[in-house]
Amino acid sequence: MYVSAKEYVSPRASKLEIFAWCMYDFANSCFTTVIVTAFYVLYFKEVVIPRGYPREEGDFFWGLNVSLSMLFVALSSPILGAVADYSGSKKKFLRFYSLQCIIFTGLLFFVQEGDIIPGMLFFILANIGFEGGIVFYNAFLPEISTSENIGRISGYGWALGYFGGLTCLLLVLPLVSGGFTPENLLNCRLSFVVVALFFLIFSLPTFLFLKERAVPKAPPAGQSYIRAGFLMLYDTFREIKRYRELLKFLLAFFLYNDAIATIIAFSAAFAQDTLHFTVRENIILIIVINITAAIGAFLFGFLVDRIGAKRTISVTLLIWIVVVITAYFAQTKAAFWIIANIAGTAIGSSQSASRSLIGSFSPKEKSAEFFGFEAVCGRFSAIIGPLVFGTVSSLTGNQRYAVLSIGFFFVIGLILLQRVNEQEGIKAARLAEQ
Repeated sequence: MYVSAKEYVSPRASKLEIFAWCMYDFANSCFTTVIVTAFYVLYFKEVVIPRGYPREEGDFFWGLNVSLSMLFVALSSPILGAVADYSGSKKKFLRFYSLQCIIFTGLLFFVQEGDIIPGMLFFILANIGFEGGIVFYNAFLPEISTSENIGRISGYGWALGYFGGLTCLLLVLPLVSGGFTPENLLNCRLSFVVVALFFLIFSLPTFLFLKERAVPKAPPAGQSYIRAGFLMLYDTFREIKRYRELLKFLLAFFLYNDAIATIIAFSAAFAQDTLHFTVRENIILIIVINITAAIGAFLFGFLVDRIGAKRTISVTLLIWIVVVITAYFAQTKAAFWIIANIAGTAIGSSQSASRSLIGSFSPKEKSAEFFGFEAVCGRFSAIIGPLVFGTVSSLTGNQRYAVLSIGFFFVIGLILLQRVNEQEGIKAARLAEQ
């Protein structure tokens, strides 16, 4: 029902193509850095939510924004991934989702005080574009890498991504450093346009030079690609025992990625509300963290190729557990600066190593489909975590308890990860390609 390994064209990727793939990380990181983590979250809570609303309500609405967008991506990614693999159209899906993110990020310019519905709708659609694009972008990793360098190439992408986020932050800093004063709100809104243009311009190398290696296969007579994709997905489920190591890993990933996604979504809000960071201090902190995260992703990429992705992820999860506990007790800005930069070393490396492991567990002709499964776990976990954080914060009126509640996801994820046999998972993927 799907393209076999023999029908799969997989010439060695050139350095230019690998660079073009990494540039997508550089391009799209402006969205997650400026919109999700650093600034729009604060703009939404401080400006879009009308004055007089309890501050905790902002946490709830923001958690709802993230959760609804993740729900759509989680439900749609496996079937769209199967369709993309079958039809050889990963690049087309990547381009569509990217343009969706760019357009609706630009439309955030029109969101002003009290525009809760447009502010939620535009963000949700932009975030669907961002998260959906990631599925098909990641699916190219097994095609452009080998078992010897998959960790390094994934790490290069993540590291370049953090420099992309840093570059965009520096570009918008003059616009947003004045805060949410009435005379500076236009500049704040212009920053969203800058992000959209940044994404558009720097994603062009990806669409120009990244090759689609899967050979398109016409669907059976009388069937659409959607139906063929469902049948391909059905075939995968029938053979699911072959990929049990992937299933065990996805369960662990579900839990620890939940915590990572929640920390990304609420870190700026925690710094501002609990430790009284100003907007400018938050931006500067995130700039520094991007440098730390880039270094961590780059170095841990080599560690993946040396000791394996599973052991590398375990190290990063231990770092995360320390970060959560110390953040709960942090009383000063200086302490939070130290904690945040320790987290920076773990944030990119844990996600990059996870991407490497899923890539190693994925047969090349099913890469988009398997990263679609990763999207199900990653996005469903990102639904639960923000809702847990927002609910705990709203019920207790204390974000410290919300932070501590997220730590349990890291602990359980680490325990479950130890049950994964990395070599067996890689072996199953290679056998499926024969």
